[in-house]
Amino acid sequence: MGSSPHKKPLLVQCANAAIKSKNPYFKYKYDRIKKRRGHKRAIIAIARMVLTCIYHMFEKQEVFNPADTDYSAIPEEMYRKFQEQYDRNAIKRLEKRGYVITPPAMA
Repeated sequence: MGSSPHKKPLLVQCANAAIKSKNPYFKYKYDRIKKRRGHKRAIIAIARMVLTCIYHMFEKQEVFNPADTDYSAIPEEMYRKFQEQYDRNAIKRLEKRGYVITPPAMA
């Protein structure tokens, strides 16, 4: 990042704003990292992602368009696997809060 002491606080402030914006791209990334590493490290990771995105936007002279948000590009089997994993994690979180989850009856 260079020797300027002003860059890191600026990027951290941008990262905090990015996770609260209407575009959920950085919010999803932040949530995934925060679960494993904590708030501070997640914010630094998002700040680095923001800096990398800015660099590539200037280099390619293109608008921000992340490639990993295109869900139609991933195989159906992988998408189903991710969806099942998301459902299992959601059930675990609800059960931790005291909810009783019963599976739907098979038709």
